[in-house]
Amino acid sequence: MAASVLRDRKPDAVIVGADRIAANGDTANKIGTYGLAILARHHNVPFYVAAPSSTFDLSLSDGTRIPIEERAHAEISQFNGRQCAPGNASIFNPAFDVTPAELIAAFITEKGVLQPPFA
Repeated sequence: MAASVLRDRKPDAVIVGADRIAANGDTANKIGTYGLAILARHHNVPFYVAAPSSTFDLSLSDGTRIPIEERAHAEISQFNGRQCAPGNASIFNPAFDVTPAELIAAFITEKGVLQPPFA
């Protein structure tokens, strides 16, 4: 749906939240945020991150340093407590993804708007 909305409705901006922001501006948020940022770039829609300043973790140089939580395999392999995937299936179930800073137009915080370069 996001791709169609960006193409057909031409919004002025996309604004998302963040769970953690590295010193260079790479941003971790719920899974799917990175894909949304790519779609926004493709459709020439600015992509903003709104987050409190406490979300910035300057001890992390970049997004590769942000720990990514993996959710339980059962969230994918089971439905209503019943196995619906082969027992030997490989499952990867991350809760977050990392959006590279170069896809972010600016950060909106309680202290103001931060624009690139972020480092």
